Amino acid sequence: MKLKFLAIIVAVVIAGFTTATCGNAQEMASPTQVDTINVPANAIESPMRCSIILPAKYFEENDTTRYPVVYLLHGYDGDYSSWLKLTEPRLDSLASEYNMIFVCPDGRDSWYWDSPVVKNLQMETFITSELVPYIDNNYRTIPCASKRAITGFSMGGHGSMWLAMRHSDLFGSAGSMSGGLNINKPKWAKSWKMATRIGSQTEHPQRWIDYTAITLISTLKPGQLNLVIDCGVDDFFIGVNREFHEELLKHKIPHDYTERPGRHTHPYWRNSLRHHLLYFHEIFNK
Repeated sequence: MKLKFLAIIVAVVIAGFTTATCGNAQEMASPTQVDTINVPANAIESPMRCSIILPAKYFEENDTTRYPVVYLLHGYDGDYSSWLKLTEPRLDSLASEYNMIFVCPDGRDSWYWDSPVVKNLQMETFITSELVPYIDNNYRTIPCASKRAITGFSMGGHGSMWLAMRHSDLFGSAGSMSGGLNINKPKWAKSWKMATRIGSQTEHPQRWIDYTAITLISTLKPGQLNLVIDCGVDDFFIGVNREFHEELLKHKIPHDYTERPGRHTHPYWRNSLRHHLLYFHEIFNK
């Protein structure tokens, strides 16, 4: 009888332990803050792979909050996962800290142009006419320019300036980290696949002027965009960043410009990202 009673107690303890363990597992399980999605596309070869990073609060029960969005553009020879690989802390932590949604598209070495050479590489059209509406239709965003920003490093820095200055109705804020902000230099004429995207510099000299971000500054009005730009002093793009800064000053365009120690490297961009997110966060919360 004692043995039977003891067996019952042991069974109850084991059952209780199992229930508690399963219960804790359910409580600790977190929704997917980082996801990779396929976005249908007509302007480029479909589908487009994108990383979407959501703040933890997005998944709270009964949360109906709408969130500002920051589009993060990667550099040459990268892809939609580049930002996820180089950030520390992780992007999901930063999304939760600043209560933002991050969208990381695959730039496909496009320089974020609509290519006049490659028919199915109309990246500007895809991002502005297909990707932004897709994100707004499928996620709880605040679908207005004042709550939407775009930034990136290297090729992505050029892309963010190019897209924002041409589409300030979509992007109210833009940043560039070590951006190639003036590609119209003879020394870069055969670099980074640019000639395969817009044609050779010798055959299409005007196109190289028209397709560089610095040329667009004259089209801006003061206060039209919130701009944050930085570059490492030992970066090979420091010269064009200084040119870009001087051109903004010449046209009296307010902007945040910083030079810091650093090269064209991931550690520099990890540090730079926080500066940009803080800048956007303050603007979103005005």
